[in-house]
Amino acid sequence: MTTELMMVIAQENLGAHIQKEQEEEGLKTCINPLQVWITSASAPACYNLIPILTSGEVFGMHTEISITLFDNKQAEEYLKSLVMETQDLASPVLRSVSICTKVEEAFCQAHVVVVLDDSTDKEVFTLEDCLRSRVPLCRLYGYLIEKNAHESVRVIVGGKTFVNLKTVLLMRYAPRIAHNIIAVALGVEGEAKAILARKLKTAPSYIKDVIIWGNISGNNYVDLRKTRVYRYESAIWGPLHYSRPLLNLIFDSQWIKREFVATLKNLTATGRQFGGILAAHSIATTLKYWYHGSPPGEIVSLGILSEGQFGIPKGIVFSMPVKFENGTWVVLTDLKDIEISEQIMTRMTSDLIQEKLVALGDKIHFQPYQSEHKDLVPHEEKNPVMSDAADFLNQIPQTTFEKPQSLEFLNGFEGKTVES
Repeated sequence: MTTELMMVIAQENLGAHIQKEQEEEGLKTCINPLQVWITSASAPACYNLIPILTSGEVFGMHTEISITLFDNKQAEEYLKSLVMETQDLASPVLRSVSICTKVEEAFCQAHVVVVLDDSTDKEVFTLEDCLRSRVPLCRLYGYLIEKNAHESVRVIVGGKTFVNLKTVLLMRYAPRIAHNIIAVALGVEGEAKAILARKLKTAPSYIKDVIIWGNISGNNYVDLRKTRVYRYESAIWGPLHYSRPLLNLIFDSQWIKREFVATLKNLTATGRQFGGILAAHSIATTLKYWYHGSPPGEIVSLGILSEGQFGIPKGIVFSMPVKFENGTWVVLTDLKDIEISEQIMTRMTSDLIQEKLVALGDKIHFQPYQSEHKDLVPHEEKNPVMSDAADFLNQIPQTTFEKPQSLEFLNGFEGKTVES
């Protein structure tokens, strides 16, 4: 073969190769990746959430995702290192990962928005100030989500403090997508399962259908009346689908009413042990259920806007039992024997209503509900668990890591008009 002929063939091969690459790039552009935005991306939960999202277990192995890490300008160097670590995962479902520190660009074409806790090093002296401090950031996020996000965006709110309040404020300031904003309750559910599993000397994953009612990060009601235990080592055995009621296996009712309640109260009131791993797993699992459905027959706790179900006042975000199916959730109003006494319901809803009123400036002082009765658990209800009212002053966020703080980020944009 002559050199001239070889050069002609080489040029033809090069042209074919370039054409093939262009076709492949064109096909890639036809596949729009799922745009996932994570707020307060310097928070520990984000670091633990990214590997789960990029594993393909949440949205599926056939769904490509693009992750955007959103935080203040001071966090930019940390976010750059986080981007490099994420790229090192070489995940087949990750199209791209980027950072955003410009508030006007936030949530651009977002399909999923994960709202994490915003820590602050700004000193807060009263509970009322702490409640009101949530409003500016939620107003800003709500405006930006309405303005920039995809019309079908799904917003999931997690964290250790004031989860219900942040969710209802986002609904208020993003009314167009309010039906697609939810609060994560699986973290509290997981803590309850772990405490019960240690008592029974079994695995937490074998315990199902623990219902969390009320304020996810405050005054809630842990209902064990529907809880069942699978694969429990005892005199009675059965196949893998065989289960037994949990309350029939724990014979120490005083342990449930005292030690179990006290442990959960302590974890909820202070946020201790609800660290990055649990927060990330709870968010990822809730997203997975939202997109692919929850396990058949299993009860899931979820914070959603009340429409009057179970006698809950309308207009507050309340954790209640649901199931996920067909890309949405259904409240399990047909469950039998889960009525909640008026006293317990009033205790939970009173605090949630007051949180909202104080945050919006419609009420000056927060007054925790005071029961006239010493016994929080009515005698006619066998062993449901009522978590005492959380020490709300303990819920005032403290700085937990030395990274730029998000309220400073907000203060930098206070001059911008977000209601125009």
